[in-house]
Amino acid sequence: MSATPPDARSAAPLTSGGPKPGSVSVAGLAFRNPVVLASGTAGFGQELEDVLDLSAVGGISTKAVSVAPRPGNPALRVSEFAGGMMNAIGLANPGLESVRRDYLPWLPAHHPGTRVFVNVVGNSIEDFATVVRGLDDVPGVDAFELNVSCPNVKAGGLEFGADPQALHALVSAARGATKRPIFVKLSPTLGAAIADTARVAVDAGATGLTLVNTMPGTVIDTDRRRPKLSFGSGGVSGPALLPVGLLATWRVSRALPTVPLIGLGGISTGDDALQYLMAGASLVGVGTAALRDPRAPERIVRQLQRWCDREGVRDITTLIGTLQWPS
Repeated sequence: MSATPPDARSAAPLTSGGPKPGSVSVAGLAFRNPVVLASGTAGFGQELEDVLDLSAVGGISTKAVSVAPRPGNPALRVSEFAGGMMNAIGLANPGLESVRRDYLPWLPAHHPGTRVFVNVVGNSIEDFATVVRGLDDVPGVDAFELNVSCPNVKAGGLEFGADPQALHALVSAARGATKRPIFVKLSPTLGAAIADTARVAVDAGATGLTLVNTMPGTVIDTDRRRPKLSFGSGGVSGPALLPVGLLATWRVSRALPTVPLIGLGGISTGDDALQYLMAGASLVGVGTAALRDPRAPERIVRQLQRWCDREGVRDITTLIGTLQWPS
């Protein structure tokens, strides 16, 4: 597979009356629709087989993969609040060798049309390159997603995405380990600087960006006067993140209009997904909504289809980046 073409976004005609809202081509990969399952909410696919038709979505970003197994943080790892959910899972995963042998082969064998992004984490730049290199030849792996923005680990989290020099070195090392598309997942804490950070990643060899990861926060058990999560803080996701993710997507799309983006954060309806497309995303990620209702991604696909049918939209990429910002 090649790196990003001059414009990595295109689509086949959208046909009315079907169950899917049109195929989308991103970074040389064909997706049956623009809806992908966000990392950390779908495991490696097989975990959702009994409750979700994985052939109904365009792709899946796997659970994080590190060189060595990670136990993650102790319980309590997840807590809900009025605006969504907080998690401090701590990037728990079985490690590179087990993922390669026991987990990744299942999805392409059972759902060959569903694209696979492998989410990659590490404590060092070399860790990221090692995971990418170690999984590069696995059949069915379509792209890598470098998680440089996890807010609930003590090492290998936000620091890589917040330091331009470290980010450039990390992405360059990963690019040297694969010719497959590389997406870099950035933090909403970057604020207005997220466009400059995105440019650093692209200049270093990234094919696209995932916008955004969870926002750091905490919730307090007032009876115990202690944080509800064992880690103390965690990542805020769900509806509260929607406006933050949309603004980040718009900022990066405006600065890098030909770079493919995965819009992520707070998507629970077809209208939410449409907002991300209009803000400039080529694909849309569903995370917390799928945890609450595993059939939410299929419902969002159907809602996108109905909206496109109603509005006479036959090519869903004509919606990408159409947000009209006030002058």
